[in-house]
Amino acid sequence: MRKVIGIGETVFDIIFDRDNRPISGKPGGSVYNAMISLGRCGVPATFISEVGNDRVGDIIKSFMRDNGVDVSHICTFEGSKSPLALAFLDENRNAQYQFYKDYPAQRLRFDIPPIASDDVLLMGSYFALMPQLRPQVKSLLDSARSHGALIYYDVNFRRTHAHELNRLMPTLSENFDYADIVKGSDEDFEIIFGTSDIESIYRQHIEPHCKVFVCTRGSHGVELFAPGTHLHVPSQPIEPVSTIGAGDSFNAGFIYGLLRQGIGRSALDTPTAHAALKNAMQHGVAFSAQVCMLLDNYISDLPGEV
Repeated sequence: MRKVIGIGETVFDIIFDRDNRPISGKPGGSVYNAMISLGRCGVPATFISEVGNDRVGDIIKSFMRDNGVDVSHICTFEGSKSPLALAFLDENRNAQYQFYKDYPAQRLRFDIPPIASDDVLLMGSYFALMPQLRPQVKSLLDSARSHGALIYYDVNFRRTHAHELNRLMPTLSENFDYADIVKGSDEDFEIIFGTSDIESIYRQHIEPHCKVFVCTRGSHGVELFAPGTHLHVPSQPIEPVSTIGAGDSFNAGFIYGLLRQGIGRSALDTPTAHAALKNAMQHGVAFSAQVCMLLDNYISDLPGEV
């Protein structure tokens, strides 16, 4: 059975309402959230990350095990605490973050898990760009590529890192080269490329590196560009409780849709894959909509057929 391997940051989220009152606390992190959703769908899932040797770290690992995610590649560091993320919801249920991190000098020492052809590697966010983690991330990417895995890259580039953009662009471009699917939000790409013209972004900046491009546009739905096709799937009309984890859940749903359709790396950019890609987009939208109706970062159960 095909499996999903994720690599990314793990934090413990504390969520505050508009009156600055804490209303929820749970493990989180962009790729982490997607892996929990995939584990709840019964997908074989392995996560590579790091936590402190503390009570919060124990909670994070226990939660993964309870949701079917393999924790054998979680690094535990001594002498530093697991990171915290404070999420403050605004009137639109979007979150502004404040992070508390205490990482050691030596980080992310892991053995690369077994990778088979058409397994999926999920990576993204600032974690996939950090200079101090690049050797470890790149070794995993090289292994995934050599074994024929499908690499899904969620850019998820926050405005707080915009001042580092010039320094990070070579790594960003290298990630595009590794990726079989590049996904991000319209906000991500406007920060990076200074335009909201999605097709122009694809033609000029993504297609020379990666053939399949997915862009989420909030209430305006999702666009996908691939050779010979442009697909659109509308968003579901909802009144969100929280948008935390919406993009991460889209990733989980999209990957789940690819697995259900049996679409592997070699079939991604063929005309016969277009219907399967649209189905994967629909799964992504359904997963995302469900999470927006919860104070959770992940789906509670598998959404109905799409």
